[in-house]
Amino acid sequence: MSSAAVRRVLIGLLGANLAVVAAKAYIGVVSGSLAVWGDALHSSVDSLYNVLGLIVVRVAAREPDEDHPYGHGKFETLGALAIVVFLSITCFELIRNAVQKLSGGGHTIVMTDLGLVVLLATLGINVFVAWYENRRGHELSSELLIADAAHTRTDVFITIGVLIGVLFARRGATWVDPVVAIVVAALIVRVAYQIFSRTVPVLVDERAIPERAIRHAAQEIAGVKRAYGIRSRGGHGAGVRYAEVTIAVDRDANVEAAHAIADQVEERLKRDLELSAVTVHVEPC
Repeated sequence: MSSAAVRRVLIGLLGANLAVVAAKAYIGVVSGSLAVWGDALHSSVDSLYNVLGLIVVRVAAREPDEDHPYGHGKFETLGALAIVVFLSITCFELIRNAVQKLSGGGHTIVMTDLGLVVLLATLGINVFVAWYENRRGHELSSELLIADAAHTRTDVFITIGVLIGVLFARRGATWVDPVVAIVVAALIVRVAYQIFSRTVPVLVDERAIPERAIRHAAQEIAGVKRAYGIRSRGGHGAGVRYAEVTIAVDRDANVEAAHAIADQVEERLKRDLELSAVTVHVEPC
């Protein structure tokens, strides 16, 4: 993963998100729509995520040190997990406001045709941002960009919901707006779960590669009698994957020959299984 490339993406997205926030806030003031104001506040969180991302990616790009021998890559995964927390807060606020509106019978809003056009324009920007950020996230193996793209998709759903609610509210059906907000909250819960399911396995060092795959690749090297003590961690979301394996070699093999076999195992595993680092222990058999 190129941290410089990720930062460039985040800086560009920050500019786009600030423009969206400004547009929605203006429409919220002019129309008096609480839904649009809420949408603007939700979009402002995107900008905060971009700032958080710039900080986290800089930390994650640091070289391994004495306290972090495997590097700082998991700080980016922690940033992605933080997005889940923010999504949960957003979801709670949406439901709370929706219930209050339903119990209060709704309120009248004044939305002009120009306001609707501006909202549609912000929707188009969000669709492009979500698509672009998700594509670049996979290209750069950046869990933070992928998670933030998922959050931006929820912004798309929320804006669509707000547009539907506004259109109905213009016709007097003010109850539609809070109902749509509850549906949007359910979508946010789904996205938060998807991010959670991607980040937690990396943080808890879930096995990255099936043990049998590592064993099979190692035992194909001439001189390896058996491969065992196999471990792996990381994952594509983390950007790097590590593995550890112990190989049994002929007890009569000299040190030089044993190390040559270990080097072949290491190269084979890195090439075939796309591992970033492999630790090979040699035991006589």
